[in-house]
Amino acid sequence: MKFGLQLGYWSAGPPEHAAEVVVAAEEAGFDAVFAAESWGSDAFTPLAWWGSATERVRLGTSVVQLSARTPTATAMHALTLDHLSGGRAILGLGVSGPQVVEGWYGQPFAKPLQRTREYVDIVRQVLARQGPVVNDGPNYPLPYNGAGATGLGKPLKPITHPLRADLPIWLGAEGPKNVALTAEIADGWLAIYYTPRMANVYNEWLDEGFARPGARRSREDFEIAATAQVIITDDPAAEIERMRWITSLYIGGMGAPELNFHAQVYRRMGYEKEVDEIGTAFQAGRKAEAAAAVPDELVLETAIIGNETQVREQIGVWETAGVTMLLVSVPDVAQLKRLAPLLTP
Repeated sequence: MKFGLQLGYWSAGPPEHAAEVVVAAEEAGFDAVFAAESWGSDAFTPLAWWGSATERVRLGTSVVQLSARTPTATAMHALTLDHLSGGRAILGLGVSGPQVVEGWYGQPFAKPLQRTREYVDIVRQVLARQGPVVNDGPNYPLPYNGAGATGLGKPLKPITHPLRADLPIWLGAEGPKNVALTAEIADGWLAIYYTPRMANVYNEWLDEGFARPGARRSREDFEIAATAQVIITDDPAAEIERMRWITSLYIGGMGAPELNFHAQVYRRMGYEKEVDEIGTAFQAGRKAEAAAAVPDELVLETAIIGNETQVREQIGVWETAGVTMLLVSVPDVAQLKRLAPLLTP
């Protein structure tokens, strides 16, 4: 099992200890460092800034939002970071949700699967640099020939030669169709709210993608990176209580009541009643009530909490389920050092 450090996205300001945590993660043997974005900090800049103090760890986005940049702009970011890091970049992409896509980026959210397939194809064309980049698809036409076009658009290929044509592209995916698409066209799956209990279900979705004509990977060379809180503690109840609030935010507030992908994930786990209660309370502003409606077992579905022996056992369960990397968040170097021994068998 590999470990990846998840820096996430910033709240009101940059995380206080991120620079030293990134260096400590490399020294401890972490495989990768990831940064995210929502509607504040971006995902690429922290990797370039803090990643410049590292030499070995891979530097990944988890995730870059498709609607934030055109496919060619994202490819430019990725190939630049790959050059600067000596071939350590991982491009993690995700569609986000309609509240962010339409409310923040001013783009339509419709047909996310179609947009993802088209987007990835264009990025791969840029990285391959085998000819001018063209796309006839309806979402990202290249050259552009729609309303207001001058007709002077010219197919181009990147001036800069990408360091790696096979720079890995991982997709953040939650639903069955999106996970199947990920297995078909990507090199890895960034799984959020993964639970080993549903590994057989996930495998069905993945196998559908692997079996499609032209699938890029097979299970043997495909990475599954699951975000999980991994906490070594002698007081698991306190950590579960803390995580109730975070979980209730994502179930109740990170998405519209009519369409919240995070809530749908927990519904698939069998928590329909609890999701309804959490969502109703959160949307009404009763956040304490929403947090109280999160049962212990729901938290423990997607987190690893306990003493060192218990945590080691649970990591083995996740690895057996098919996870190749755990993406963990730590607030400081001291917490990271508590996890470091878990990297040794």
